[in-house]
Amino acid sequence: QVQVVESGGGSVQTGGSLRLSCVASGYTYSSDCMGWFRQGPGKEREGVAVIDRDGTTTYADSVKGRFTLSFSKDNAKNALYLEMNNLKPEDTAIYYCAADCSSFTAAEAMVAGDFGYWGQGTQVTVSS
Repeated sequence: QVQVVESGGGSVQTGGSLRLSCVASGYTYSSDCMGWFRQGPGKEREGVAVIDRDGTTTYADSVKGRFTLSFSKDNAKNALYLEMNNLKPEDTAIYYCAADCSSFTAAEAMVAGDFGYWGQGTQVTVSS
């Protein structure tokens, strides 16, 4: 059973930085497609950043230039990190890590959100 666990959320002021971490473990097959999604208060879930099996990364327009995604793999564990800089109040949301997408590209996975495994989420709050 694949497990996805996030960490690193918190509260910062506008312009601050946070680093989210995610570990997906328990794989019995190779699956390197992972991503971060978020859901703000009163909003629908949206894709933030996704990396696909070819290593291609895609970002939501709202976070380009501020957020950086990185990925590492070690045996049956995949780790995904999201470095978030110059945070804004509109970045306030619960951030979810997702693993094992069905889509073939990061862009498709960002839109479809078709991941087999999701974490519980970590809260990010940005105050003005």
